[in-house]
Amino acid sequence: MVSPTIARLWARQAPELKDIPGYAEHFMPHGRAPEAGERFVAPAHARTLKRIAETKGEAFYRGDLAEKMAAHSRKHGGAMTVEDLAAHTLDWVEPLAHDYRGYTLHEIPPNGQGIAAQMALGILENFDVAGLPPDSADSLHLQIEAMKLAFADAYEYVSDGDTMRVKSADLLDKEYLRSRARLIDMKKAKAPQHGVPGRGGTVYLTAADESGMMVSYIQSNYQGFGSGIVVDGISLQNRGYGFVLRPDHPNVVAPRKRPFHTIIPGFVTRDGRPVMSFGVMGGSMQAQGHAQVMIRLADHHQNPQAAADAPRWRVDQGLNVNVEQGVTAAVIDDLQRRGHRMIQADRWSTDFGRAQLIFKMEDGYFAASERRTDGQAVGF
Repeated sequence: MVSPTIARLWARQAPELKDIPGYAEHFMPHGRAPEAGERFVAPAHARTLKRIAETKGEAFYRGDLAEKMAAHSRKHGGAMTVEDLAAHTLDWVEPLAHDYRGYTLHEIPPNGQGIAAQMALGILENFDVAGLPPDSADSLHLQIEAMKLAFADAYEYVSDGDTMRVKSADLLDKEYLRSRARLIDMKKAKAPQHGVPGRGGTVYLTAADESGMMVSYIQSNYQGFGSGIVVDGISLQNRGYGFVLRPDHPNVVAPRKRPFHTIIPGFVTRDGRPVMSFGVMGGSMQAQGHAQVMIRLADHHQNPQAAADAPRWRVDQGLNVNVEQGVTAAVIDDLQRRGHRMIQADRWSTDFGRAQLIFKMEDGYFAASERRTDGQAVGF
C-alpha cells in the first residue's frame, strides 16, 4: 500500500518524469501516480531483484541485466556501456571518527559529506553549546554558522578519495577547526569562504540484534526517482549531479571517478562501545541532521525520539536558512536581525530530513522513527 507521504511526493514528481524512457511504464500505472492507500505492484522490479539474488549480483554488473541497461543507454543517446558496469568496484573503508563531548561520531569518508557533520561539531566544541537553551536564537545561530563553515570547506575540498587535494585529517584537525570557530560572529550572519587546512531519494535502515550487533545502512537513487529512467524494473540513479564543472576543482566530472556524495549512514560510540546507529535522509540535510542530532544527544541529553522530533533548521545557499514551524517567531525575528534570510517551511515539508535511530541501553534498545516520514520502529 502506498503511504500518504510517498503518495504526495510521487504525485509531485510524476509530471516532470512521465516522458522519461521507462518511467511511466513502471511508475505510473493507470497513467498516473498511485494515490495514498492504493496497492502498487512492480512485477518487473521483483523479477530483477530475483535475478540479482540468483546470480549474486553478476547479472547486474556483467550479465543480462547489464546488457539491457547498456542497450537502453545506446538507444536513447546515453553514454553507459557494459564495460562501465563490469568495471564497477566496491571499497571496504575505515570510517572517519571524531570525538564530541565524550561521544564519537563515525562517518563514511569522502567522497561522502559525513565529514561536514564532524567538522561542524569540531567547530562547536569551542563554544558552550550546552549553556544555551536548545532552540534559542543564540544556539541556532551558532549551529548554523558552524554548519556553513563546514560546508564551505566540504564543497571546496571533498571529492573521490583518490583525487582529494587535502587529507580528511587536515579538515578535522582541532587547531584548524578552532581557527574556523574564531570566524563566527554571534551578532552577525556570514556567507563564509572555504579555509586553507594544513597540508601534509533516499532510504535509511538501521537494525540491531540480541547479540549487540548494530547496522547503519543507507541507499539512494537521489532526487526521488533518480534519473527517472527505468530499465526492466531497474530505476537508474542520477548521482552524477554531485560533480562540478569547474576544471580546477577536485570534484570535477571525469571518467572512473565517484562524485561528491550526500548519503551518509551514521554511527556513535562512547569509550569504544556502540551507542547509537542512525541516519537522517535528505540530500545536503543529512550532514546537518547528523550534527543537530548529536548536539541534542551530547549537549542537551535528549533521548533519540526527542532529538528526532525537535524542530530543525537547514542551511541553503548564501545566507538563506530554512526552519520548521516549531521554531518560534521571536527566534526567527532575532536571527533575521543578525542577517540570516529566514524562510519558514510549510507543515508538510520534507526538506528537513527523515531520521531513524537505535540507541543501545544496558537492558535493550531504544528505537525511534520520526514524524516527518512514513518510517517505523519495530521490535520482534
